[in-house]
Amino acid sequence: MKLIKALAILIAAMALSSCAWWRAPNGIKQNGSIVDYLYPDAKAAPELTPTVVKLRPPVKVGIAFVPGSNWNNGLPEAAKMKLLERVRDSFSRHEYIGKIEIIPTQYLRPKGGFANLEQVGRMFDVEVVALLSYDQVQFNDSNALSVLYWTIVGAYVVHGDQYDVQTMLDASVFDINSHQLLFRAPGTSRVKGSASLSGIGEKTRAAGTEGYEQAVDQLVPQLQAQLDGFRERVKNNTGYQIENKAGYKGGGGMGWFSLAMVAILGSVAYAVGRRR
Repeated sequence: MKLIKALAILIAAMALSSCAWWRAPNGIKQNGSIVDYLYPDAKAAPELTPTVVKLRPPVKVGIAFVPGSNWNNGLPEAAKMKLLERVRDSFSRHEYIGKIEIIPTQYLRPKGGFANLEQVGRMFDVEVVALLSYDQVQFNDSNALSVLYWTIVGAYVVHGDQYDVQTMLDASVFDINSHQLLFRAPGTSRVKGSASLSGIGEKTRAAGTEGYEQAVDQLVPQLQAQLDGFRERVKNNTGYQIENKAGYKGGGGMGWFSLAMVAILGSVAYAVGRRR
């Protein structure tokens, strides 16, 4: 009984005094992996087997976020749509791109593989899909000046909790029929800041959204450069077969095939003219 009384007095004394505790570090991770989605059974990085890719400009393109690995799927769907609209603008600047469909995430099943991607392609009538994978980590770590004091009237925080939000986005563009990766463009960001204990949740949510926006800011010009270079790369690459759709005349009024034919006919006409 004496021991129990002594312990009770000690606990009461501790409750009436101010006791300092370090707040345990914690974090939030959100991710959607392109490998988990397209290669769900892969035990290592997938090896892409080269094959002939047949493209028929103007190419019909779909754009979508890769589904997340759990219920906490990152950004709300409305915010995803706004980011996808910015990616869509990169594609719309190119005359060899036809219609562009923004595909809601719910149409892509986690670990759905190329079978699911082909279903989505048929549903939205697209031939190429740009899949945005993402990985965002929010670190909510206490710094040396952020000490949580438990007192008789509750908790009090000196200064603030420091957060560090790191975001990675990657746009991988696949030809649906051949399952070939055409090109990719990455974007990253890092957002740092601090907030009081009561405001840490709101601040980190806002920082998470800002992290995605900044990553898209970096991704878009890289995607634009890839789109600019892709057209030039396929001209002399035997791994691609280009056949314009009926009625399409690209390249400033002429398709790639038409331009080649004009060049050949021009050479023939020049040779005939010299003989005369």
